[in-house]
Amino acid sequence: MSTELTPGVQEWFSHGKLVAYRGHKVFVRVGGSGPALLLIHGYPTASYDWHRIWSALSQLHTLIAVDMPGMGLSEKPADLAYSIKEHADLHEWLIAAMRLKRLSLMAHDLGVSVAQEMLARRMAGEPLAKVDAVVMLNGGLFPEAYQPRLILRMLSSPLGALIGPRMSRRAFGRTIKPLFGQNTQPGEALLDDFWGMVTHNQGLRVTHKVGRFWRERLALRDRLVEPLLKRAFPLLFINGTSDPNSGQHMVDRYRALVPDASVVCLDGTGHWPQLEEPEKVAAHAKKFLAAGAASEH
Repeated sequence: MSTELTPGVQEWFSHGKLVAYRGHKVFVRVGGSGPALLLIHGYPTASYDWHRIWSALSQLHTLIAVDMPGMGLSEKPADLAYSIKEHADLHEWLIAAMRLKRLSLMAHDLGVSVAQEMLARRMAGEPLAKVDAVVMLNGGLFPEAYQPRLILRMLSSPLGALIGPRMSRRAFGRTIKPLFGQNTQPGEALLDDFWGMVTHNQGLRVTHKVGRFWRERLALRDRLVEPLLKRAFPLLFINGTSDPNSGQHMVDRYRALVPDASVVCLDGTGHWPQLEEPEKVAAHAKKFLAAGAASEH
């Protein structure tokens, strides 16, 4: 195991395993019991983002989480496209490998776009496992409302291949802290966790490629948004409103297009509500998912 990983991330790693997928190894963790709940993480971190709500959710659900290629504890080959479609393919493969017939989704950041692609496939009639309910956290539900910061624009530009590999721990911390709420700022230990996952397996050499997803989803906008506009799946949006990328302005856009949308606003919370307000996020998610399960019987 790489020594660059912090004890917290190593502990997380010890409860999962690396599995082969399309010629590369990806990290998968499964735990808990009950109806299946697939947790889809965001950029630039990994499934570890769920560690503060894992225990609470695992009381009612069989939790499934995978680190997408290019992130976390999975391999980070330089020759992959790292597209939303390919990320969705990975999750569909995992669902099929586990022989699941139905499940719910919980997604954050990049994971929101991946979940939307998975919903779009089901709306198109593809023979896939049934999705009972969806919980989305801060992310670009409506790509036109997403507000990427300068660093993300630079990383996804032609300069990205030069900037990414040269990023320092100090610069990384400066980019992450403003995404958190004023009163929910990350400690240095959490930033070390993040940095260890980003740099693991030579991750800095591909972080600019992985981060291009926000440009891709602009081109996919209508496909990704359709499941939300048509209310094709029970969906709860939990939003940290202080997030500069996808905070209150994303809520406003959602409500403008879907006035009766189910939304929970966590004022003063930033981009990672599951880390900043884990008890609240777990409580809202459990209540919503339980209601969805009850409606099926």
